[in-house]
Amino acid sequence: MTTHGPVMPIWSCGGCDLPWPCPTRKRELRAEYVDAPVSLALYLSSSLVQATEDMPWTPAGVLHHRFLGWTREADQPMPAVQHRSTATVPAKPSRAAPRQAV
Repeated sequence: MTTHGPVMPIWSCGGCDLPWPCPTRKRELRAEYVDAPVSLALYLSSSLVQATEDMPWTPAGVLHHRFLGWTREADQPMPAVQHRSTATVPAKPSRAAPRQAV
């Protein structure tokens, strides 16, 4: 069990008194969720929601970066994502629409 848990409602770290998640907790979370980045995002998102209720004076962008932004930093490998094809067949031009000369 980590000593770097959040102290609410001010969301400071119980282990080092820095804003939570502190650098130590971020490293721990990365290790804990190394194979589950979506689960990490869901966990941090729920913390973000609670923090916005506890600290309504803090700008949303600041809280977003603090709780979620660090998970997508460039030095971290991005998880592979499979995209479904969204290709569609183009619609036939309307006969009523005038053709433009090329």
